[in-house]
Amino acid sequence: MKNNLYKFLGVLTVLTSLFSCVEDEELHTEVTPVNSLYAPENNAYMNLGAQSSAIFEWEAAKAADNGVVLYEVVFDVEGGDFSDPLYLLPSDGRGLQRSLTLPFSELNKIAQMAGIQPEGVGKLQWSVQSSKGINVQPLKEIRTIEVTRPAGFPSPDELFLVGSATEAGDELSEAILMKKTSTNTFEAYTSLKSGAYHFASRNSGEPDTYYIDGEKLRADGETEYSGDDQVVRIRVDFSNGTTEITEINKVELWFAPDGVFLTELPYAKNGTWSVADFPIVFRQESWGRDERYKFRFTTTDAEGNEVGEWFGSTNGDNQRPTESTGPAYWYMVPVSDDRWNNSFKFATEVDNASADISVIFNAEVSNYTHVITVD
Repeated sequence: MKNNLYKFLGVLTVLTSLFSCVEDEELHTEVTPVNSLYAPENNAYMNLGAQSSAIFEWEAAKAADNGVVLYEVVFDVEGGDFSDPLYLLPSDGRGLQRSLTLPFSELNKIAQMAGIQPEGVGKLQWSVQSSKGINVQPLKEIRTIEVTRPAGFPSPDELFLVGSATEAGDELSEAILMKKTSTNTFEAYTSLKSGAYHFASRNSGEPDTYYIDGEKLRADGETEYSGDDQVVRIRVDFSNGTTEITEINKVELWFAPDGVFLTELPYAKNGTWSVADFPIVFRQESWGRDERYKFRFTTTDAEGNEVGEWFGSTNGDNQRPTESTGPAYWYMVPVSDDRWNNSFKFATEVDNASADISVIFNAEVSNYTHVITVD
């Protein structure tokens, strides 16, 4: 009998201990919901183009063990039920404080995710959920903020051009990498044909996408192109959400000694113009043979006027290149239409020979450049 009593008491002790541990665990994870939101006021308005921040504040939740409570601010689209939140952020202090300071630039990204277009006005819902890391509590109060987005978008690290109207076609993995010309700007020298095209933030997975609407950059769509096949320069500026498309009519080789254009370079593809087996003869002067040259792009501006854009050397004057000349010698930059200044010089072996000449304006080269080879 005593043995049975001891066994019974032992089992009872174990069960009591287990029950106590369960109670302690439940006590450790139990926390009340956030019952009241303090700021911003419901339906508060914010112009996200300002250099400022939004401050979110709320009533404290209570933990059953008097320990810390973790907070997350949850955003959703107008009319959303928060079952699949648009965005979720820990509060200040890595989730420990009863406030969140959110720069307008970050709130602008959330507004973009909600489908609010640049310069557009829209609404976001927000609330705060409390937890101990687990056992997240349901939302008690939901508020709305109204926002006006600034022109422009957060700039991606890379930008690609893709679509049936492009040289790359519809395959995202084959998309054309655009050249990043500043923190927020990209450009591509390419060709367009009848079809559709858009921009993508990467060439794999599910990138952010953009399209041209008039001269404005918009999110999530395509631009239809139904004109004649043409070579163009496409520029995109994410800072103000603008775009510019310029038709490139022709690229010509200017020979300064004779003051003439020696030849037009036909467009090949991938931002490259090339002519093969073209004869070059230097001009004989009293002091020697003159070999200076540069290039002119003829474009059509927005008003339909033809404009000459000259490209030449970074140097006002040059020596003839040799085998040891570095690649920077051939880099092409915008220059004036001065007959002589910023001209390149052909290498000696080009004189009285046939040369292959290529002008390369794409993102595969570190700088826009040209290549001249003698057959």
